[in-house]
Amino acid sequence: METLRVHDRTRNSQILAAVNFPVQGKGNSVVGMYTTIVKLGSPPRDFTVMIDTGSDLLWVSCSSCDNCPQSSGLGFKLNFFDMVGSSTAASILCSDRLCPIGVQGAVVRCPPPTKQCGYTYGYVDNSTTSGVYVIDEMHYDMILGQSSHSGVNTSGTVFFGCSTHQDGGLTETSRAIDEIFGFGPGPLSVVSQLSARGTIPRAFSHCLKGDGNGGGILVLGAVVEPSIVYSPLVPSQQHYYLKLESVAVNGLPLSINPDAFASTKYADRGTTIDSGTALAYLVQAVYDPLIAAINTIVSQYSSPFILEGNPCYPDSTSVDIFPSVSFNFAGGASMDVKPTQYLVHNDLTDAAMWCIGFQKAEIGLQILGDLVLKDKIIVYDLDNQRIGWTNYNCSMPVNVNVTLNKDTKINPRERQSSSISSKLGILSKLLPVIIVAFFLCT
Repeated sequence: METLRVHDRTRNSQILAAVNFPVQGKGNSVVGMYTTIVKLGSPPRDFTVMIDTGSDLLWVSCSSCDNCPQSSGLGFKLNFFDMVGSSTAASILCSDRLCPIGVQGAVVRCPPPTKQCGYTYGYVDNSTTSGVYVIDEMHYDMILGQSSHSGVNTSGTVFFGCSTHQDGGLTETSRAIDEIFGFGPGPLSVVSQLSARGTIPRAFSHCLKGDGNGGGILVLGAVVEPSIVYSPLVPSQQHYYLKLESVAVNGLPLSINPDAFASTKYADRGTTIDSGTALAYLVQAVYDPLIAAINTIVSQYSSPFILEGNPCYPDSTSVDIFPSVSFNFAGGASMDVKPTQYLVHNDLTDAAMWCIGFQKAEIGLQILGDLVLKDKIIVYDLDNQRIGWTNYNCSMPVNVNVTLNKDTKINPRERQSSSISSKLGILSKLLPVIIVAFFLCT
């Protein structure tokens, strides 16, 4: 549990045609992180990336990085992006007026014209990544139909960060990965880039398996399932925030003053949905009555104890006696959380146990992370400014809506010129649409 909290403290201080990506990761692992693989460059190379709905930027480690981890403690080989080794890679120059700045704390170094456009992305925990913006091909599988789920390989031109230096927690081998794949709502995200070109719908979905083998589903497009319920996004935010209105245990609403949901430091934002966070964090006015209600029910059958601040129960305690929890959001949408979706199993040699994974929010920001998002289809419908969900077996196939706005369809045979000049021309037409007023390089 402490390992998960440390991961989240680092993570939270940083404050997913349908395109199909494989998903890896262990839902109950001490890492608390789901990853996928993206293919970049020509010839394409694989990069293992963390699926992160709490940030926008896709960045990878450059071959010229002077302080990047060389290996990962997560069981896979780290790769590095080599611009010279990719025939389709190109630099983004400040003279191109393509330096995207002012987004989520990113600070851009703007050298004299004709120099490569650089960035520094800093985090509250003093971790940083800095590097240069590049443009290249991303290769992916395009889902052609809602029922067949057959796909074809295709590619699209995207720009991303190439990290040449990292500091702080990003350098820890125990959790090192090739890159972070930001799925936030901002203009820098790959979702925004590809949807602005009409390549994909302006939506993405994930379904994270919660068993020990992890895995799941990640598609750029909206999963279609009759039981999905939706809640509107809090407008004008850089992350995905929903308005939480009440909490129930076994169907009975908790006695929580409604002001509790509006008295936090981040009340104007709401509760954020973040796949890069492992646990779930609730403000004290919500956390205390929720934990009390769970303990009252379970203590009739098993005696709880406190371990490092967490309510825990012996491993012999049946999961079936734990109650269900419902988070009720604006629009009448309830997120039902089963015991297996909020309990963390600690496999200690001499004293295995079940611990309640809900945590008290230290900074007043309510976050629903992988703990409660696993074993659910989560749909991020950006066109309609809403998020939807339903419990689901993430080992099963899904139906995906491949309809674009204005009743257009994804064209899986979209071809891009391999010339660098052509790619920069495409990007210059795209960026004024999706970057708005963030170009200040001259």
